[in-house]
Amino acid sequence: MAERQEDNVIFVGKKPSMAYVLGVITQFNNGKKEVQIKARGRAISRAVDVAEIVTRRFVTDAKVKDIQIGTEEKELEDKTKINVSTITITLEK
Repeated sequence: MAERQEDNVIFVGKKPSMAYVLGVITQFNNGKKEVQIKARGRAISRAVDVAEIVTRRFVTDAKVKDIQIGTEEKELEDKTKINVSTITITLEK
């Protein structure tokens, strides 16, 4: 069986922003005090959108606690390596 991911982490990918907004709201409604929104590469702007939509429209008492940025080295199929930017936005209620 695969390793269980932390409950309070939302990984942002290619789905519409509102799918991730719903995930964040669900975590807060389940009693979580903190939710992390993580994204890589092109999904970073969507992660920022998710954080803004949550804090401005749905969970107005939530605020951005921390933002971490970084770079991961990713190896492609042809063995070349590229750098991929990452972001982790931590929201707290």
